[in-house]
Amino acid sequence: MSDATRLRSTLCLIALVCAPYTLAQELVPKAPPDAIKLTAQDYAEIEQLAVRYAWLLDRCVNGGYDYADLYVAEGQFSVAESFGTTSDEQRRFVTRGREALARAAGGDGKGECVDPKTTLGYGLTHIVTNHLIVATKDGAVGRHRLLTVGVCGYPHLMELQGGYEDEYVKTSDGWKFKSRIHVFKSAPSLQFGVCANREQP
Repeated sequence: MSDATRLRSTLCLIALVCAPYTLAQELVPKAPPDAIKLTAQDYAEIEQLAVRYAWLLDRCVNGGYDYADLYVAEGQFSVAESFGTTSDEQRRFVTRGREALARAAGGDGKGECVDPKTTLGYGLTHIVTNHLIVATKDGAVGRHRLLTVGVCGYPHLMELQGGYEDEYVKTSDGWKFKSRIHVFKSAPSLQFGVCANREQP
């Protein structure tokens, strides 16, 4: 083996070894030096916030307002193609404020819920996992993976539908979402890509 070939092989090996590490660094945020100190109670409350989100998203309650009240008054939900977006121009389905969030959760704007069969996520069960929480100067940020069951109308079919990227703030009523971004590419999705234009069972 020539020196040039050996060098190329070595560089390729280094790239293969370092790529996962680089990707992990990008996906796992680090706490800044001036971050607040989170207590065990803080971590538990933030985790419960995320769990309540999944339950309330699966079934509209109280006209969607129980879901909306997981956010601060001007809290926002949106969707993005990748982690780390920095502006709404990089996102879609931007929903801000209590009334808009309640409607997004299936509310009809009058304190009741619409027919669940008319909602985008009808029949789906959301499972959030791999919850990462990192302290910041003003609160905390978090990331999840999202598994969805009931895809394409099949009760036992599951797919990975990206994850969530969150900003949390502590209020007088406990921890709430300032922002939640569903990081998700719909095109390759079974639910919203492959099955979206065909009749489901």
